[in-house]
Amino acid sequence: MSDAGDTAALERMAEAGAEIVNCIRVLEKDGSNLVAEVLSGCEFIEYDHYPASDVYDRETRAQYYFHAHPQTRGAWNDYGHFHTFLRPDADDDNPPCHLVAISMSQAGRPIRLFTTNRWVTAETWHPAEEVIAMLDRFVVDLARPSWPLNRWLSAMFVLFRSDIEALVKQRDVAVTRWRKKHPDRDVFEDRGLEVTSGKDIDLDRRLAEIRGRLGLEDESTADEQLKPA
Repeated sequence: MSDAGDTAALERMAEAGAEIVNCIRVLEKDGSNLVAEVLSGCEFIEYDHYPASDVYDRETRAQYYFHAHPQTRGAWNDYGHFHTFLRPDADDDNPPCHLVAISMSQAGRPIRLFTTNRWVTAETWHPAEEVIAMLDRFVVDLARPSWPLNRWLSAMFVLFRSDIEALVKQRDVAVTRWRKKHPDRDVFEDRGLEVTSGKDIDLDRRLAEIRGRLGLEDESTADEQLKPA
């Protein structure tokens, strides 16, 4: 990538980071957070989708929902996570392609990215290169269930694009290795393989990294920007 191209990509990431901080800030200023927005006051029940019918932007074909698992998955326990998808074509009857999941803390902050095996979301499986080609198309341009929530989620695909790409590639490696170890099983339906790749994320660290690469003066951390005045 040229220096100009690299700088432009970093500037887009910096803008996405500012968007993410502002979306979190405005919600928390009003006593809400990203998770509270998607729950919309509903009782939080394990495995249920929030919202019940998912969020689907028919123009971009981006889709997502939030849900939680019982706290029995060890290192993969979280308060809940957003599953994100894209429908590659206009046929709504075909299951969408799963892109990445975003784990959240109880305080409503993103803490981890991960990918899953096909059976987890009953998706239409696409190889890594096809999934990566879809990432730029994940934009949720809707007011419901929450404008800042949708803008935050869309911006996450810009700020953490390289991480998502790497995780999708690792997903395919994990599936290939599992298939070789268990040749008598259908790897995509094997309940022994659930999470195929994952990585903890840190908003402050990513923003500091981008500022450093752009040669910008140090600024307050995301946590400092999000503190009440």
